[in-house]
Amino acid sequence: MLTKTTFFQPKRLPPVSCPNPASITVPEFRDTFIQTLETLYGKPLSEASNREKYEALAVLTRRFISQNLIETRKRQNSEDTKQVFYFSIEFLLGRLLENNLVSLGLRDTCAEALSQLGLELGVLIDQEEDAGLGNGGLGRLAACYLDSMAAMDLPGHGCGLRYRYGLFEQRIIDGNQYEYPDNWLKDRFYVWEYRRPEEKQLVCFGGNVRIQTNGKTRFIHENYERILAVPYDVPIVGYNNATVNTLRLWSAEIETANHTCGLYGSDCNNVIDYKHSVESLTDILYPDDTHLQGKMLRLKQQYFLVSASLQNIIQSFRLHHYDLSILPDKVAIHINDTHPALAVPELMRILMDDCGLGWDEAWTLTVKTLSYTNHTVLPEALEKWPVTMLEQLLPRIYMIIAEINERYCRELWNAFPGDWDRIHSMAIIADNQVHMAHLAIAGSHSVNGVASIHTEILRKTVMNKFYTYTPDKFSNVTNGVTHRRWLLTANPLLAGLITDAIGPEWIEYPCHLTELTAFKNDAGFLARLSDVKATNKLRLANYIKAKYNVVVDVSSIFDSHIKRIHAYKRQCLNVLHIMHLYNLLQEDPQADMPPRTFIFAGKAAPGYYKAKKTIKLINMLADKINNDKRINQRIKVLFLENYNVSHAELIVPASDVSEQISTASFEASGTGNMKFMINGAITLGTLDGANIEIQGAAGPDNIFMFGLTADEVLNYYRHGGYNPWDIYHSDARVRTILDNLINGFFPVGPDEFRTHYDAFLYHGDHYFLLKDFAAYVEAQRRLAGSYRQQDNWQKMCLMNIAHSGWFSSDRTFAEYAAEIWELDKPVPLWGTPI
Repeated sequence: MLTKTTFFQPKRLPPVSCPNPASITVPEFRDTFIQTLETLYGKPLSEASNREKYEALAVLTRRFISQNLIETRKRQNSEDTKQVFYFSIEFLLGRLLENNLVSLGLRDTCAEALSQLGLELGVLIDQEEDAGLGNGGLGRLAACYLDSMAAMDLPGHGCGLRYRYGLFEQRIIDGNQYEYPDNWLKDRFYVWEYRRPEEKQLVCFGGNVRIQTNGKTRFIHENYERILAVPYDVPIVGYNNATVNTLRLWSAEIETANHTCGLYGSDCNNVIDYKHSVESLTDILYPDDTHLQGKMLRLKQQYFLVSASLQNIIQSFRLHHYDLSILPDKVAIHINDTHPALAVPELMRILMDDCGLGWDEAWTLTVKTLSYTNHTVLPEALEKWPVTMLEQLLPRIYMIIAEINERYCRELWNAFPGDWDRIHSMAIIADNQVHMAHLAIAGSHSVNGVASIHTEILRKTVMNKFYTYTPDKFSNVTNGVTHRRWLLTANPLLAGLITDAIGPEWIEYPCHLTELTAFKNDAGFLARLSDVKATNKLRLANYIKAKYNVVVDVSSIFDSHIKRIHAYKRQCLNVLHIMHLYNLLQEDPQADMPPRTFIFAGKAAPGYYKAKKTIKLINMLADKINNDKRINQRIKVLFLENYNVSHAELIVPASDVSEQISTASFEASGTGNMKFMINGAITLGTLDGANIEIQGAAGPDNIFMFGLTADEVLNYYRHGGYNPWDIYHSDARVRTILDNLINGFFPVGPDEFRTHYDAFLYHGDHYFLLKDFAAYVEAQRRLAGSYRQQDNWQKMCLMNIAHSGWFSSDRTFAEYAAEIWELDKPVPLWGTPI
């Protein structure tokens, strides 16, 4: 007979006593590590694998964290301060071992203790897999915010899903992207998490709603599918302050007690099949939504996240507070993009159906509690769901959305009587679709963009009608990245150089980085800065040689373009320029240009045909150039597969140039540009997203900007675009390059890159690559000339680092905390102590 023990039970960690991390000595750390390893695996150090040594070290580190986690919870409960819950469909954490050791102040102690045992900390760090809980900038931003919350000793927690598989593992075979399961949780055990089955929640799908009227109308949800949401808490360790917040990840499970086998066990297979079906809800990050089943699964994931999280938050709140009217004074819930927008109707459901509030009171509390960040102006990223799908999957939630829409449209009618076009364009339900961004705007007290220009575009175009109706809702909070991860941990050589020069205060108060400007004319300091970059470039070059058997020139310009592969991010503009340089070298192998190494990395969505062809194009170009002896190794092109946080931590510190060349008006903010800036790379970018603010901070002489402005791009769109054939006929460089896509220049069939050729010339060049080509080539020429003047180049690098503190997520979070969430605990200024 099937029993509970048949189902997954989490790995149990043995008790090991741990000294206080603040006072532990190297010998104590060494001995406790050995004790932990022997207790975990019952074998001596000499017989343990590197994986087992990593797990022992991670378990030991987790034990240092555990007491701080307990104390933080006690303190936050006793202080009864307002808490933030950050809802995001993804959290791109990266590896945690080194980051946690740094935050605990134990990295040096650990490294020395391991060295005494003949072990290297870096080798054990490399055993950790990147957690498959996120994909791109949205998830990494969420992870940075969690770091800043903990580092600033503010009560903020993440709420997400515990995916068993990440987006996918990318492999490049014959130049093509192939997708394989990212089975990062293959042992179903993540060393950093704490399973909390006692706090499980019940999430309901399908069924029907019966309306009961006995003096008071009640909505009774019946015949639904019951799925348990079991929380797993990942500790988020604050830097040097003993604060440990949590990222709560929900996993889908079934109630085993309600699913028995038959008398003789004949139905056990059916129960097991159903178990796997339920657990698949949290199996995959971003399931393919090009078909109905995938769409349904995405919608289920989004509701599962918000329902489990909100039930848990309200239950916890009611344990400590009787009066629901003070909910917005004690709880702030933030919607990170539209994926968690179902928080609006779900919070209404809980307040009305579970807590007994009336509509008006529930709506007031919902709006005051929720806030929303928009991350895009791309129409395809502004989610919409078919009405029929919501009615079928979430019948009670759809009823609430329909009522919100009815009341909201009535408000709009009162404000704009007779303006049906306006009301239709702002409606939450229109054309048989539920518009999630509209729902988030209506149900939140705050809506913010993530860069100054992005917010202006939202106000003027994409959300102009909402802005003119409720202008006070809209604000800007420019994104930031955690400098502790992207500089202190990822680039310890540079961090050490900075600390030697200005002291360690910048680690907690990043505005102190501006003190580096005093060294802009210090030849000795600039030489050391150059040495740090050279060392990081050598480390990356060694990785490339070992992984891809390609030798790169460490004295060349390392030009990095690492991000999601998408047409608006314009990897193809970079490719066109590389083809142009290659053509010049073919004509004159001795042409006067510095050697360059072009580094690409990023994933294309499995169903995004053109993006996958772009990867093939990059790899075919790399194969042609890297094997052409006539150009004497003057150019190298690399595509590094399976890009993730760990790869970024290797590439970013080694890069000389940061490619941020999106079509102006398309990139909301970008955070890769900030990671590169804080590591001293020079931005080559368009007037888009946070590039504009980076230019303002670092100064126009320390960045290379080019191309159309956002207003110019939007104006072209208003007038039907431009004619790319004009450029094809007037610029011989463009004509040669585009013809090379289809004339046998590449050793592939003539139609292999026809999609790109047609997109440029026959489909209107939607992303203005040809329009910006000449300006991009000129910017690259100016950049190459500047790189030859190394003294001035190092000054430019220094000025970028010195002014990068403003782009710390500490500053970003301080703005959210003070201006949007209105935390009642004092919010540290991002640059100076309280």
